[in-house]
Amino acid sequence: MCAIHQPNLFPRLSTLAKLFAADRWIVLDDVQFTRRDYQHRARLAALDDPGRQQWLTFPTNLAHGRATTISQARLVDPGRSRRTAELLVRQYYGRSRHWCAVREVLDAVLYTLDTTDRVAHVTRTSTIALLTALGWSGDVLDSSDIPTRRGRSERLADLAAATGSTHYLCGTGGLSYLDVGPFEARAIPVLSFHTPVDTGDPLWQWARRISSLWALSQIGPEALGNRLTAQREARLLVPRV
Repeated sequence: MCAIHQPNLFPRLSTLAKLFAADRWIVLDDVQFTRRDYQHRARLAALDDPGRQQWLTFPTNLAHGRATTISQARLVDPGRSRRTAELLVRQYYGRSRHWCAVREVLDAVLYTLDTTDRVAHVTRTSTIALLTALGWSGDVLDSSDIPTRRGRSERLADLAAATGSTHYLCGTGGLSYLDVGPFEARAIPVLSFHTPVDTGDPLWQWARRISSLWALSQIGPEALGNRLTAQREARLLVPRV
């Protein structure tokens, strides 16, 4: 089962939960970079007050303007981004009793910032580090390495088929535009995945807005991994019709 999603910097819990539920993450890195999205930034939330938030943003250069793809985007100053990430993440979560787990995720990103200026590589690393901390051990592939057709739904269906995936896991955002026809043509069922809403649980209340670093800092990797496992089992097998 695959999930296909753009690389995000320290992704939101709603995104992380979908990827955690899949056996394979296909990193959608050959689509247009969007400055107002989460491709180079994350909302950090205060440990004791998730309503108090601040953007962590990596200034990014788009060599081809709006036509620049995520894989082509470059950091303006990797060293400055590194210093900013280390300062803000420590400032927000350094007092957590689960800081060691957060620090491991942060260190993976800092190391990558020492070795590349490619935004996709850095943000991809941040997501894999979070998934790994929670016990996920699936496959990760890049869409830019896989030939596909140009249509939006056709591209996704081609990616799923080319990687030998038997099911496609789609979040609520994707369901609003997805045409299941190309998937049906390849006999690949589309499964809907969503996180809880209006439960009163702060973990899910903020899941679509703030970085999952907050949840990791709140309850730690083992408990968060267990929560996402339960969410996968409860929400996964809902066919898209």
